[in-house]
Amino acid sequence: MINTKIAKSLFQAFEDGDNEAVRRLCAADFQATQNGGPPIDLTTVLAFSSAVQSVVTDFRYETPKRSATPGGFVEEHDVCGTLPDGTSIRLAVCVVAEVEAGKITRLREYFDSAAAAGLATHLGAT
Repeated sequence: MINTKIAKSLFQAFEDGDNEAVRRLCAADFQATQNGGPPIDLTTVLAFSSAVQSVVTDFRYETPKRSATPGGFVEEHDVCGTLPDGTSIRLAVCVVAEVEAGKITRLREYFDSAAAAGLATHLGAT
């Protein structure tokens, strides 16, 4: 159950743009991947999150479904908001995380890159 609380706190911190809260939830050697890509560190994840929030108004997570696993958690949610051109975004995402000693050590995020094309276009323009 503690791992689902960590998941809820993590995504609330991302939604709020609270980078310090995200840092407190993650281990010093934290690494993440997106769609099986190369590992990225927490500083890069936070920079990406800030970039997304700079182009997506009313950024939020909707319909979260989270489950604890023996070594972490899995969460599915929709990333929602409005792009600068006025189009809405609703991106289904699945996150698999590993937790050790109450800290997130690894995070693997999966999403449909074709569905994220509009967001990627606006991120490229920043």
